Amino acid sequence: MAERALQDRVERFVKDVVTAMGLDLAVTSEQHPDHIRVNLDGPQGEILLRRKGEALDALQLIVNTAFRRDVDDRHRLVVDCLGFRKAKDGELRHMTQFLMEKVRTTGAPQEIGPLNSYARRLVHLEVSSTPDLVSESEGDSAMKTVIISLREGGPR
Repeated sequence: MAERALQDRVERFVKDVVTAMGLDLAVTSEQHPDHIRVNLDGPQGEILLRRKGEALDALQLIVNTAFRRDVDDRHRLVVDCLGFRKAKDGELRHMTQFLMEKVRTTGAPQEIGPLNSYARRLVHLEVSSTPDLVSESEGDSAMKTVIISLREGGPR
């Protein structure tokens, strides 16, 4: 029940923000086991996707900041527009799988990034699904690089 209430509050908040931005977008949300996904749809959504989705990233940051006390480490809030983030997530997973295979065949660690925390989490989750590889983040800023390598003592 509390999760549904949070989902409704997040959806309402995003609707208020995009309306204040002067955008006419349909706002819907979906509950997933590890995140709430807020989807924005409509012709004016293209405005949020200009310059590689910088405005969508800014909206994501606003939502995360507004609800940071309401969301624990196991759950995330994801704001998507016209399927942009979902497509980028798919590309990132595909690139991660390519690099994982390269690590297996060459034995050499591979880097991907710099990535924001959301993208790093996707890479770490993808790598963690295999027993022979490990991943770690390196860097000092919010945008860090992820290193994928063979697990010590793992098969080559």
